[in-house]
Amino acid sequence: MRLATALLTASLLLPLRPAQAQLAGHGGPVRAIAVSSDGKTVLSGSFDTAAIRWSLATESAEQVLRFHSGAVNAAAFLGDGRMATAGADGQIAIWTAGGLQPDQVLEGHTGPIVGLVVSPDTSKLASASWDHTVRISSLSDGGTRVLQGHSQSVNGVAFAPDGKSLVSVGYDLTVRIWPLAGGSPEIVVMPAPLNAVAISPDGEIVTGAADGKLRMMTADGKENGEVMAGARPIVALAISQDGALLATGAIDGTVAIVDRKARSVMRTLAGLGAPVWSVAFLPDGATLLTGGADGKIRRWNALTGAAIGSNVLGTPADPLAAYVGDHGAEMFRACVACHTLSENEVQRAGPTLAGLFGRKIASLPGYRFTDALKAMDIVWTPETVSKLFEIGPNAYTPGTKMPEQRIGSAEDRRALTDFLARATSK
Repeated sequence: MRLATALLTASLLLPLRPAQAQLAGHGGPVRAIAVSSDGKTVLSGSFDTAAIRWSLATESAEQVLRFHSGAVNAAAFLGDGRMATAGADGQIAIWTAGGLQPDQVLEGHTGPIVGLVVSPDTSKLASASWDHTVRISSLSDGGTRVLQGHSQSVNGVAFAPDGKSLVSVGYDLTVRIWPLAGGSPEIVVMPAPLNAVAISPDGEIVTGAADGKLRMMTADGKENGEVMAGARPIVALAISQDGALLATGAIDGTVAIVDRKARSVMRTLAGLGAPVWSVAFLPDGATLLTGGADGKIRRWNALTGAAIGSNVLGTPADPLAAYVGDHGAEMFRACVACHTLSENEVQRAGPTLAGLFGRKIASLPGYRFTDALKAMDIVWTPETVSKLFEIGPNAYTPGTKMPEQRIGSAEDRRALTDFLARATSK
């Protein structure tokens, strides 16, 4: 079994222990985080097939981007203010802020895309894929160059600071340094499968591996040190803008902050519980964002380990504050991360439930439902919603992206449907 498949399975089995969540809205693990050059905006991608553009100032979602038919595994801000998302469907979508659909879709990969990176001059976009290739796409004319040679999944890609070379890493244990002017790549074989790569401003290459180690090498591929970040596989890696700090995310939820020059772990951020799939530094070099298997993005001071910001989860106030003491509202609380009760709230990863009862499944305009749901004849009523939670979404609505969950008590299900009848009526 491929490492990535095993890690995804593990993410669904480990218990979740939320702590200091700042941005909540995804209905599945946060697989990708990108930060705008001014540090004010974040773009996240999730296994729930959505990407979300966030304001850090308000800790709220500004736009939900829906296009991909599978998990959104990679995200990037482009030099002209546009954004790019890519995922399990093998497509790259180019977006303008506020646009309902992509401006452009780049195709060509035949497997999931798991990494995106923009060249230093912002003219090119490189993508890493499980189809064993790297593709370099021109952002001006759409031209594409395909880099072939990896024998297994390519899990990470990074441009050198001078833009003259590109580094890719994969499950085949190799680091490949591709000269962009042409010629064969420098190939370095490593002791363990590689899940991530980053390059410092001075050109040092850093890889994150399945054995929990960071390994450093010079720009031409010579070994230059290593750091044991943790005991479990590294699945995410970021480097601060000044190159001083590294951050790793691991399958056991460990986030390690590493002093790159000293080759030592400065501290470990604890309390995340479930796998951390994505990490990203803000331009200040001290603020770190982490994306977890619980669908939440957390903000930390990497220098002190302290959580930053309020405990507000994606909206300026608790959306259930008006229903204090309502048993049905408490049953619904787990759904707040993905669904709104009103059309006036900022849309989250799942469709709004406003006007739910009497609506045919997968019929809400503007939301990207799976083809399996569109083919069903279910109409949402108190009885069908109760059945959904009695036997579980996977059994009642096969093909759903909704996380599996059941409510065993008939009394609790009745409380939930009574609440939805009151709270979602238009």
